[in-house]
Amino acid sequence: MKEFVIRRYRSDQPNGSERSTLVRIDDEGKVLFADRHAESVLGYDAGELEGFPANRMLASRQDDPFAPANRHQLERGQTVMVTCRHKDGFFYTACLSLRLDARDSDTAANASIHQQDSRHMDPRLLKQAECNAAFGLWQLDARSNEMTWTEGLFQLLELRPDSDITPEQALFYCQTGQSRIRALYRRCLRTGKPFALELTLLTARQRSRRVRLYGRALKDGQQVRRIGGSLVDLTPVMEQNQSRQHAEQILEATTLATPDLVAAVDRELNLLHCNAPFQLQFSSAFGVSPSTGDNLRQLLAEHPNERRLIERLWQRAFDRDNFVVEMPLAQQNRELPVYEFHYQRLTNSQGEVTGAVQVAKDISQRIQHSASSDYRIRHDPVTGLMNRRAFIARVLRALEQKTHRDSCDSLLYLDLDGFEDFNDWVCSGTCDRYLRELAGTLGIRVRQRDALARLSGDTFALLIENCPEPRARTIAEDILTLIGEFVFEWQGQTLQTTASGGLLVMETDVPSDPEHLLNQAANLCHTAKTSGRNRVHTARALSCQADDTTANQQLNLIRRALEDNTLILMYQTLRPVASVTWGDHIEILSRIPGDGGDDHDAEPLQPDQFLPIAEHFDLAKRLDRRVISETLAWLSGQPLLEPRIKYCGLNLSLASVLDDTFADFMETQLRRSPFPAHCFCLEIREDHATQYPEEVAVLCDALHRIGCRVALDGAGASVESYSLAANLPVDIIKLDRRVMENLDKDPVQQVMAEALHRIAEVAGKQTVATFIENDDTLRKVRTLGIHYGQGFRLARPQPLAELTPAAVDLTTGRIGG
Repeated sequence: MKEFVIRRYRSDQPNGSERSTLVRIDDEGKVLFADRHAESVLGYDAGELEGFPANRMLASRQDDPFAPANRHQLERGQTVMVTCRHKDGFFYTACLSLRLDARDSDTAANASIHQQDSRHMDPRLLKQAECNAAFGLWQLDARSNEMTWTEGLFQLLELRPDSDITPEQALFYCQTGQSRIRALYRRCLRTGKPFALELTLLTARQRSRRVRLYGRALKDGQQVRRIGGSLVDLTPVMEQNQSRQHAEQILEATTLATPDLVAAVDRELNLLHCNAPFQLQFSSAFGVSPSTGDNLRQLLAEHPNERRLIERLWQRAFDRDNFVVEMPLAQQNRELPVYEFHYQRLTNSQGEVTGAVQVAKDISQRIQHSASSDYRIRHDPVTGLMNRRAFIARVLRALEQKTHRDSCDSLLYLDLDGFEDFNDWVCSGTCDRYLRELAGTLGIRVRQRDALARLSGDTFALLIENCPEPRARTIAEDILTLIGEFVFEWQGQTLQTTASGGLLVMETDVPSDPEHLLNQAANLCHTAKTSGRNRVHTARALSCQADDTTANQQLNLIRRALEDNTLILMYQTLRPVASVTWGDHIEILSRIPGDGGDDHDAEPLQPDQFLPIAEHFDLAKRLDRRVISETLAWLSGQPLLEPRIKYCGLNLSLASVLDDTFADFMETQLRRSPFPAHCFCLEIREDHATQYPEEVAVLCDALHRIGCRVALDGAGASVESYSLAANLPVDIIKLDRRVMENLDKDPVQQVMAEALHRIAEVAGKQTVATFIENDDTLRKVRTLGIHYGQGFRLARPQPLAELTPAAVDLTTGRIGG
């Protein structure tokens, strides 16, 4: 049994900052135990991993910690870098170290190896060796002309053992070379020199066999009295060689008979085979003629951009069974024909990848014939990617299919940062070459099912189909990293830039107009660009009902409230329902003043109206901070509330949850407040904690360090709620509205609420039942033992100003009011 510590590798984080998990694996490669961090690191729940084959979490056999190279390195106390497969299917790099090494069985007994004289070996071992290795031993006495054979030689000639046969008769089984065999025997007897001869035998059953005859002198003193040797059957090797030669002849004839470019490489990109058309086109494109045994990396050493692209294509061929791509052999030469490259992975009998084959068909004529119609209509002339028209049609098709499937699609809008500066100091042709090679690089890295398009100039779009939001965010970040690392070198000039992106998540109730979705994604991209560039701004698509006019009006109201400090702060009281507790427990709510024109009594915007707009235009984080700072400022002016306020809940948006500086902001605000930090509780949505468990755990730890409490809001909305309630470092569990609806009538809802409450109590956390709207629900909440209640039945939201203590006149003066 071995105990491994596994942690994700992040090059942008210092060592020791990554979350790790402990996994025990037995000698058969099955997981015995995994700690509670397994899900955040490996993607599997600890319970799922028990009895799970460890190699299923690895990308390949080379990553097996029990492989000799990795095992020796681990046993020396070193860390091994491996590639793991997440439960969701993507790959990531992890660091593996050995914590404990113990055998599951008893300690093996000591053993040693000594040389054994063959005279003392068991004769049965010789018989078995002859049978397994297909050979026989012979010996000829020169004085008596008697020859002795072992059983293996009788079997080679397909004779019955102990058959009566003379040396002259034995020579009859040789088809050729009888006189040469006699001459070799005589020379060996005369000179004592050993010999070896390959010949063909015809067995007693008239079957042909290829054998090799070995002989040597057996001397008594200085005289040669006997000669002996062995006869080895080479028929299987001969048949394999004949089959290989036949296959090579067929391959050679096939590749010579086709005008297509054919090449095969091993894992190190050494050419195993290439035909004449490939050699001719390669020489024309790169000025060097390839041949079998050459390494492609070395051949393309003078063409770094082409080398990187070709390396990625072959690597993709090693990772997939097969794929097809259309492009010229060299991207920088626009005069070369366009080929349709078919890649096929090569594997051995054990399923290990040994290389790949490439067959390229010239499709220039097809493209030229269709260029005036279909191809030019659907493709961008510079990059060869899908153009805006074709992309709009692809998005529309995806939206139509979405009505028949339950999935999450995303739309990534990309704009290169500072690309217009390239045109100022290089020619437009160089910019076109940059875009073409960047497009080729992106086309290799995106998923095969997704659609990549060039919309215009330096603007690209990617439709990410049937992909959860966390995975879509990762894809978007990876693409931005790829663009930032992409370096284009041409005629002594180097072009490199970054990109800004807008990721629009399309779940349910999205507009059916692709142009409307592209506009929303473009707005997100603009927000990312104005926020500092080289980043992705993510938001969910606005619903079909939220037209542009309404969205713009609400956006203006949010911006006006933030700029003019006119946010409306409300509070709603939480009441203890299981026991009496002294003090005020409140949750801060915010509203946006409505636009009533001359009517100053216009209804304010509710959170479900303005929060999607705020998140969409990157205002949610700013809104959170304004609510917190204004709440703390107002409370600082109410010293009589200091002993009364025991709980003050503040809601956080996803932007604040993912903001690394939020804990520092909260600590700064609390320094200015007379209220103790433990009075304030930051509420995090359950769906945000589900999508980003690691980030939420880090934020919880940071808030706990400054003394604040944390609540998990909306618990019970998904099956992950129970795991989060037990393992997430939060202090309070607030039940979701869907759990509370019909709680008094639905026994299933009651079981869910009770389970969450019991999990919270065992974990030392308090529970809050939200949306208590009637007496029946309140009675059921009390029956279940939930600690606090919130809802219209207990208290309605009120302006924060009404929380001021009532005025009391004393002889010493008035207090409160």
